[in-house]
Amino acid sequence: MKTSRYAVAGNPVAHSKSPTIHALFAAQTGQAGQVEYGRLLCPLDAFKATVMSFATEGAHGCNITVPFKFEAFEMALRRTPRAQLAGAVNALRFDPAEEGGWLGDNTDGVGLVRDIENNAGVKLTGKRVLLLGAGGASSGVLGTLIAARPSWIVLANRTVEKADAIVQRHAAFAAEHGVNLQASGLDNCGEGFDVLINGTAASLAGAGVPVPASVLAPGALAVDMMYGPAAAPFLAWAQAAGATPRDGLGMLVEQAAESFMLWRGVMPDTAPVLATLRAELAI
Repeated sequence: MKTSRYAVAGNPVAHSKSPTIHALFAAQTGQAGQVEYGRLLCPLDAFKATVMSFATEGAHGCNITVPFKFEAFEMALRRTPRAQLAGAVNALRFDPAEEGGWLGDNTDGVGLVRDIENNAGVKLTGKRVLLLGAGGASSGVLGTLIAARPSWIVLANRTVEKADAIVQRHAAFAAEHGVNLQASGLDNCGEGFDVLINGTAASLAGAGVPVPASVLAPGALAVDMMYGPAAAPFLAWAQAAGATPRDGLGMLVEQAAESFMLWRGVMPDTAPVLATLRAELAI
C-alpha cells in the first residue's frame, strides 16, 4: 500500500514529538504503514527551498513550527479562514495544481482551546486572558481564543507595534464575538488575569518569564506553548505564584489531531496519545 510522507518543518526540530504523535494516530486509525512522518530541519535562510524540495520528492504535507509560520502563510496558494485570519500557517497540504494548489491551515488555535477547555477543564467564556508574544504562535491562536468568547484578551509583546498589528487584524472578529481586545507592552499589561498563555520564544531560548507574577489572578491557569525541559522554568514560576501550570504538550497533540484530519480525513482520539506522551516524559 502506498505510503504518504509528512514532516514537521522548523528550526530547531530535533526535540519535536510530532513524529511519535502521528505514528500513534496512524496506528489508532488503522493507517500504520500508510503514514510516514519525520522531521525537516530548515536553514533559517532556506525554509521555502527546503519545503519545496520535500514536496517535489513526493511528500503530501507538513506541519510548520518556529520560526517559519509567517513564511508558510506566503507559500499557501489557498488558505482556510482561520489561517487567513491568523496570517500564519502551521499545516500545509501539498494539493496538486489541478486541485487549486497548496492549502494552508492553522490548527494551533483549536489545539490550544481544546486543551484548555477539554483537557484542563477551564472554560474560557467570560474569562480575562493574557497572551504573551506577537510571533506566529500567538497570531495563530488568537482567532480561536476570541471565538471561545472570553470577556477580555490582552496581547502583550516587547514591541507593542507588532502586537497592535495583530490586534487590528482581529479587531472586527473580536467585536463580532463581544470580546474586548487590546495590545500592550510587557511591562504594563495589567493584573489579575484568569488565564495566562505564553506564546513567546522565551522558554525555547532559556530566558525568564517576561512578566511579573502580579498578572495572575489567584488560582489562574498558566499555559506555556512549549513542553518538556524548555517549559520547566515557566511551570515552576507559575506554581510558585499560586497558579495552575500547564505545558504545551496537550496543545501539541490536539493541533496534531486537527492536522491529521486535514491530511487523512479522520479525527483520531487524542486522550490515549496524550497519556502515552505524558508517561514518556515522566520517565
